[in-house]
Amino acid sequence: MSLTYEICIDSVAGAIAAEGAGAHRVELCAALFEGGLTPTLGTVRAALAAVSSIKVNVIIRPRGGDFIYDEHEVAAMEHDAALVREAGADGVVIGALTPEGTIDRPVVERLIAAAGGLPVTFHRAFDMTADPFAALEELVELGVDRVLTSGQDVSVLEGAPLIAELVERAGDRIIVMPGGGVTDRNVARIVAATGAREIHFAALSEEPSPAVHRNPYPFMGGELRQPEYRRLVTTGAGVASVIRAAG
Repeated sequence: MSLTYEICIDSVAGAIAAEGAGAHRVELCAALFEGGLTPTLGTVRAALAAVSSIKVNVIIRPRGGDFIYDEHEVAAMEHDAALVREAGADGVVIGALTPEGTIDRPVVERLIAAAGGLPVTFHRAFDMTADPFAALEELVELGVDRVLTSGQDVSVLEGAPLIAELVERAGDRIIVMPGGGVTDRNVARIVAATGAREIHFAALSEEPSPAVHRNPYPFMGGELRQPEYRRLVTTGAGVASVIRAAG
């Protein structure tokens, strides 16, 4: 069984690296530290222009934190979904929940409509649902193409039993795509344990900033902060190593 590899990226360079390493699709985000937010339209257009043989799905998520959105946030997501569709994106990645941990069906319906027929992935908001099996059935009813999940656990390895059951229940109606903590050391075990046909992972490596002049005092974030002069970049070698390890 051949696997489909989706790489979580936050830059045009990441899309180029993923394509060069043989991945099939990327999920283009901003702010991976937040779990992925909507990238700028400029980034979307630049990524689409930079690659040719790899599909570019774009996450539509206005902020970090929970997945319960007010009317203004929903309107913003509708606009963003329409804009990335017009830019030529190959798919959108969405998610919205009620306070009770169920799929927010009216919001998801609005976002699907805004995507205008593009393939739709429901992101890891799924992992915060109260009943994953009921959520899966609702996503099938809504016509969602795939769901990204860690099996409602800290990583895919821990969540593998639930993912395997979701894969079985899904059949050919919807794709269940494991994602969260996938590495070249565990990918083969994850695929064997879950029966998944698609796999989602990041392949990030630390890279120093090219800044020669460095001011050690100001920080651009809050109290919980990452080093100012360090980057996390998607590497082709990292992508290729997971693909090789998956067999």
